[in-house]
Amino acid sequence: MTPVFTSLQWSDLLFLLEGAWNTILISVVAIILGSVLGAIIGWLMSLKNTALNLTMMSIIDVFRSVPLLIQLILFDSFVAIAGFPLPPFFSGTIVLTVYTAALVAGVARAGIEAVPPTLRAAARCLGLSYFQELRYVTFPVGLRTAFPSWLGVALATVKDSALVSAIGYVELLRASQILNTRTQESVKIMLLVGVLYFALSYPLSLLGSRYEKKMASNDHP
Repeated sequence: MTPVFTSLQWSDLLFLLEGAWNTILISVVAIILGSVLGAIIGWLMSLKNTALNLTMMSIIDVFRSVPLLIQLILFDSFVAIAGFPLPPFFSGTIVLTVYTAALVAGVARAGIEAVPPTLRAAARCLGLSYFQELRYVTFPVGLRTAFPSWLGVALATVKDSALVSAIGYVELLRASQILNTRTQESVKIMLLVGVLYFALSYPLSLLGSRYEKKMASNDHP
């Protein structure tokens, strides 16, 4: 029996927009949680504790080296086998968060270590406690150095969220695949998906460009 294909309709565009919203949702959650967790790990790595650094780096290297797609499939399969199956959104969020944290950790560590030791020592001499110095001196100054790299990680997270479709989460790419199977309008659908991904990523790119210009103007009055 010959399959019947239908042309694109307005409801299909709404379906793609729903997929784009799902992409935004899982990306934002993973970026926020991954950034917080990564900042904590980066701070722990900056403490110069050899045993702690070796442990952290070993764990981080695993998540950096193993492709995200494999991590998603393995985690989703493991929790299902263990008897605790999770909805695709939660499985995808957990894996994407940890993956993002592994990338942010290196960025956070570099930002902290970029703060001049003399500046940190001066803050302590003024009577600030260790954690006060972190909050009011190290983190604000280190953020200036780390922000561009963090922005790159955030953009990568948005794009990598497409891989969550492998465990059944209907985000933008998965929505386009479903529509393409039904309509066979692959060119039109991919054009729409490209536009939507651009709309999702461009604000972050624009934010990075404005930040770089602002920093350049501050460095060269």
